[in-house]
Amino acid sequence: MSYLIKPSGYKALLNLAQTELGIKKIKDFFQQNLSSELRLRRVTAPLFVLKGMGINDDLNGVERAVTFPIKDLDDAKAEIVHSLAKWKRLTLADYEVEEGFGIYTDMNAIRSDEELGNLHSLYVDQWDWERVMNKEERTIGFLKQVVQRIYAAMVRTEYLVYEMFPKIKPILPQEIYFIHAEELLKRYPTSTPKEREDQITKEYGAVFIIGIGGVLSNGEKHDGRAPDYDDWTTIGDNGLPGLNGDLLIWNDVLNRSLEISSMGIRVDKEALLRQLRLSHAEEKKELYFHKRLLNNELPLSIGGGIGQSRLCMFFLRKGHIGEIQASIWPDDMRKEALEAGMHLI
Repeated sequence: MSYLIKPSGYKALLNLAQTELGIKKIKDFFQQNLSSELRLRRVTAPLFVLKGMGINDDLNGVERAVTFPIKDLDDAKAEIVHSLAKWKRLTLADYEVEEGFGIYTDMNAIRSDEELGNLHSLYVDQWDWERVMNKEERTIGFLKQVVQRIYAAMVRTEYLVYEMFPKIKPILPQEIYFIHAEELLKRYPTSTPKEREDQITKEYGAVFIIGIGGVLSNGEKHDGRAPDYDDWTTIGDNGLPGLNGDLLIWNDVLNRSLEISSMGIRVDKEALLRQLRLSHAEEKKELYFHKRLLNNELPLSIGGGIGQSRLCMFFLRKGHIGEIQASIWPDDMRKEALEAGMHLI
């Protein structure tokens, strides 16, 4: 079910032409900084992959991929990607990328099961990135270093926007705050996961929540995560499970937290087997991606996705992601959004 947040007194700070200029500048500047910070080179990525190979991102495991038959392959089914979480790791191996270096790409996806609203669209665009690492770097400390580098690129980009459009004042804190999902639960024990995210992000402005996918002490997960890319069960150097997390920033326009990135250290052979067992998905061991990982044909890596439209939405102080990207919206949402000052492309 779609849901529209109507920010009180909202008025777009930029017209349509300024918005398009801002989007272009933000995307160019941020990806250059991301590439420099993490030593990534750009590669070309697929829009679809063959079904049944275990390459597509399963997200929470319940979302349906958009599929279509391929005439020249005897109607074999292709799937529009949800993200490139596993494809990138295959590419690191096939391109023989060296340790300490990686790749990034423009990922475009269709997620037909999204609940449409200010932050969720049928169309997803993000920078997907992946970097080769070594065994000694599989720690919370290394994860935090990478997060801080990504966040530094975000802070610089916000200042670029301020130089272009002085009416948009920088609001990101200089440092990002780290907290484990279990610690967050203990801080706000009576709140839902989303309420906890809002509470902690409003307090600190920018937060990275560690340990997404594993079961917490209350018997629930903070959020779901597929078992075959992020490592959410290995005990980190903080004594808690999980080598992954979500990066959130406070959105003053919508008065709520905004998830910008989901990322993490990827599963090694042991973590994959453990997480498939916990997720009752051991049959996936026979799929192409999983076989290559279990045969030690894929490098250890860290990676994630960074939402392009969401980042632009935040930097340009927009109230709806439809002010940044062209997509399909319910007629009543378009009408109500326009009445609230949000012109959906």
